[in-house]
Amino acid sequence: MLELIPGIYPPSRETWEWIAYAWQFFPLFTAQQWFTDWYPMGKTSIDSKWNIPGKWAWLIMEVPGFLTVLYCMLAIPEKEGLPGLPWANWTMAGMYTIHYIYRAILSPLVLNPSMSPIHPFVMVSAFAWQVINGLSLGGWLGGYGPKTVYDWSGRLYEIEVGMVIWGWSLLGNIFHDDDLREIRRSAARRQKEQAEKDGKPMDGVEKLYMMPKNGLFHFVLYPHYLCEWFEWAGFWLVGGLHCVPARTFLINEIATMLPRAVAGKRWYIEKFGKERVGNRKAIIPGLL
Repeated sequence: MLELIPGIYPPSRETWEWIAYAWQFFPLFTAQQWFTDWYPMGKTSIDSKWNIPGKWAWLIMEVPGFLTVLYCMLAIPEKEGLPGLPWANWTMAGMYTIHYIYRAILSPLVLNPSMSPIHPFVMVSAFAWQVINGLSLGGWLGGYGPKTVYDWSGRLYEIEVGMVIWGWSLLGNIFHDDDLREIRRSAARRQKEQAEKDGKPMDGVEKLYMMPKNGLFHFVLYPHYLCEWFEWAGFWLVGGLHCVPARTFLINEIATMLPRAVAGKRWYIEKFGKERVGNRKAIIPGLL
């Protein structure tokens, strides 16, 4: 298979080892999020002439992750002279791909009624994040980690438990995402009805924010984030506690999303008031 960037994409073993090691320090770069609420996408999107339509920006910045993983798994075995990869490697790749087909393709292009514009800074940063994470995971799954079924021996129970955690957490993620979508769908329906009454064409969907109420939204404001953390905890369990790229992925997700959830709670309080937010925590029921 064609090497797009020799030694880097797909990575050589030396490059992959360096990426997998350095990627563990990414949380140091997320620390600045604790000191600012500036995050120009979603609810906190800003007006800028540089903004990119939300749906297409989201697609562009999220798709590279699973494509990179799959590319590595096709290209590295050929480079390394491996006859093939174990079924468990492809199982983990399938879990990763299923999540991102939902998140990167179906969500913006099919399921979401509307999306706020995204600033190029966010899009470029997320694009880079996905590529690096894809190289870290893809190198491990592509042949620099387990190479044969014997590398997975004795771990069937652990793999099954991890897949169950991953599967239920993915469903929880989708459920809570859809609760947020229903707010936008109801706004679109009302605006469409009003436009029909006025005899005017409907020009987009105006932003409408409400307090979500269903499922874990009773207890926290960002249950979809929490469910995603459990997803990737299950994914890590499938790979094994020794799987550094899967562990790093989970830690980097938490380091990125936790300060955003805490800042998001401040946004909800500012928008709706402390009384309406009530005892809800940002992301961890009863704690934070």
